[in-house]
Amino acid sequence: MKPITSNLPASSSNLPKRGLMKILLRIILLPLAAIMVLCGMLVFFGVSDVPDIAVGWTPTRDDIARAKKILHEGTKTKPDEIGKIELSQADLNLAANYLLNRYRKSAANIALKNNVLRFTITMKLPPNSFGDYINISFRLGNDDNSELPTLTKFKAGKLLLPAKFAAFVIDAIIKNTSLNEYFILATRPIKTIEIDQQKIAITYSSSMETYIQARNFLTHSNENPNLDIYQQKITDIVAQHDPEWRLSLAELLKPVFELALQRSTLKNAIEENKTAIMAVNNYVNKKETKELLSFPASKLATEKRYPTFLYKRIDLAQHFIGSAAISASENGQVAKVVGEEKELRDAQSGSGFSFIDLAADKAGTRFGEIATSSPEKAHQIQKMMSQIKDYSDFMPDPRDLPEHMNEVEFKQRYQSIDSPTYKELSKQIDARIATMPIYKMD
Repeated sequence: MKPITSNLPASSSNLPKRGLMKILLRIILLPLAAIMVLCGMLVFFGVSDVPDIAVGWTPTRDDIARAKKILHEGTKTKPDEIGKIELSQADLNLAANYLLNRYRKSAANIALKNNVLRFTITMKLPPNSFGDYINISFRLGNDDNSELPTLTKFKAGKLLLPAKFAAFVIDAIIKNTSLNEYFILATRPIKTIEIDQQKIAITYSSSMETYIQARNFLTHSNENPNLDIYQQKITDIVAQHDPEWRLSLAELLKPVFELALQRSTLKNAIEENKTAIMAVNNYVNKKETKELLSFPASKLATEKRYPTFLYKRIDLAQHFIGSAAISASENGQVAKVVGEEKELRDAQSGSGFSFIDLAADKAGTRFGEIATSSPEKAHQIQKMMSQIKDYSDFMPDPRDLPEHMNEVEFKQRYQSIDSPTYKELSKQIDARIATMPIYKMD
């Protein structure tokens, strides 16, 4: 890269200091101004009360399995080997919607046409005065036979922006924010991306150094220094628990959310709730945490450990807080599918399909959604959880529901999870949950 002074006039050394400063300021402020202009355009033209495409992606079990397979495809290639992945239009849409909906309700539509990737993306925004959605569309293509695609078109809402200007600003945003580390790790191994009418083909090669950097960076990024504070709180609760009595999930959640309330403002309430839920889940579901979530299990260590109960059952506490953790960290739809999938597996070879466990999954999913849906609701649920009397304030009694059904009995009574009979009972469970005051925030 050439030094900045190479862009100055040859006689710059003779320029008055004020004139030189003006030139330097222009060089420094031009990218900043461009970024501000694009951000302003995105807010003014891209934000709307109407989504370009409907959000609320509802994946099936097969969708989630396929999306994870696509996203982990690159791990099959050893360091210093050349690998190649071919993805169809359906694969791209599945992976994109899975990734986007892990963080916020979104919708992505990717089309392959004339050797160009066409993206339309709508994302649900937090409550604000501008609008409920941001709508963006853009195209990527291999111009001039380039090995990697470049931005050929960019629209914020209905406003068409010059592709080179948009690419310049996006590049500047990435390089000057925390996104840069992710961008480098994601793009460094890629050698070529070829786009045709049916698929894209990605050729990549990664060194051991890149693997180590990715592992270290991603592990570090998943660490949450505040988690230790909540884990210590749980350690104190467990240390004071009377071993003659069952440890209720409410005994953990109430003081943990009291702590979250003390530590929170509207600005950080959602993150505090996420951390509180993760800490409780790490205690209740210590063995299962790594399997359910995409970050390392807690380092929580207590001298005493007791099983945690809901309605005198350990499995209900595990289902409730496990689903709350998935919902808080990923997406409610993912939590729903994971819960149903586990019950179907239990019907085949485990303890049998249980609508009781499913009710705990559903309640936990709802709890996680509300606790992290908006700053206002996050703060409100902190107050309500700080005042609960027992677990019946956040989990309706499900013990009258059918359970212990093997695969044959389940199919005889309910056919499948898509049958009207199954859906009716599922709606009844949802209705029970919806009547509880803690979930009446919409």
